[in-house]
Amino acid sequence: MGALKQMETDMKTFTHAAVSPPDHGTPAMAFGKHVIRMMAANTGGSFGMLETFVPPGGGPPLHVHEREDEFFRVLSGCFGFWCAGDYVELAEGGCIALPRGVPHRFQNIGETEGHLMVVVTPGGFEAFFPIIELCKPETPEQIASVAMDFGLTFLPDEDRKVA
Repeated sequence: MGALKQMETDMKTFTHAAVSPPDHGTPAMAFGKHVIRMMAANTGGSFGMLETFVPPGGGPPLHVHEREDEFFRVLSGCFGFWCAGDYVELAEGGCIALPRGVPHRFQNIGETEGHLMVVVTPGGFEAFFPIIELCKPETPEQIASVAMDFGLTFLPDEDRKVA
């Protein structure tokens, strides 16, 4: 059974407080520095939470999540977000919600490392970065295969005009 399927099987009703104390979390270095603060298994599958640290000019390519909505809060820095033809810039304290099924991306448009808090709902996608780190895919095709297990599709550069 795949890691994601096992996670779905392990989900239970969210009935107790899930706590992530300061300086606690699971680090993941795939595609940059991430700290997983809350796993879906701790929230009955309702959400997952991670922090991501993004260098100037950094950010993911245009992509689509089929399973989850994403919520971002800028903890430090300045970011540009593209979603369904819209563009917005957010500085520290700004928030944005991005719906599933819609192409989107973000980029650190500042001059220093930026820091985001990301919540995905339902949970599960937060495990993508630790899984990528563990399996160490070497080709774009291998990365795409792991991404598909998480309902994530990276779009070609020529599709950037839609975001």
